[in-house]
Amino acid sequence: MHLRNEMDHVFMDIGGLSLVGGKCEIEGDSSDILERTLKREVFEEVGSEITGIKYVNSSSFVTESGINVIDIVFLCHHKSGEPYAKGTEEVDDVIWMTTSEVLAHTELPLFLKENIKLAEKILQDNLQVKY
Repeated sequence: MHLRNEMDHVFMDIGGLSLVGGKCEIEGDSSDILERTLKREVFEEVGSEITGIKYVNSSSFVTESGINVIDIVFLCHHKSGEPYAKGTEEVDDVIWMTTSEVLAHTELPLFLKENIKLAEKILQDNLQVKY
């Protein structure tokens, strides 16, 4: 989530740092399901509204318990609401980190750092004046 001029990311502390995330609900025929899911999950988990959603990347993996996951990452801008740990069953704390802090953090996984680098590049590319 982009908050200021420098890229800031809101992380949830749930026994380890992670980006805000969740699952799509089964809706049958539906449009913009990923974008609506992102808005819902950010509000449910940290109490903020977002805008300016941009696709960053996607990947897949299998969890330790054998669940197949499709991971879709978006860059978004903070619209309103001070982020906080809204539901303690999902979030223990909310932590803002800059891109530099994320990349220097020794306990964050490489895939998460790569996602942040890609989001930073998209943000920087969009900030450049194009002639």
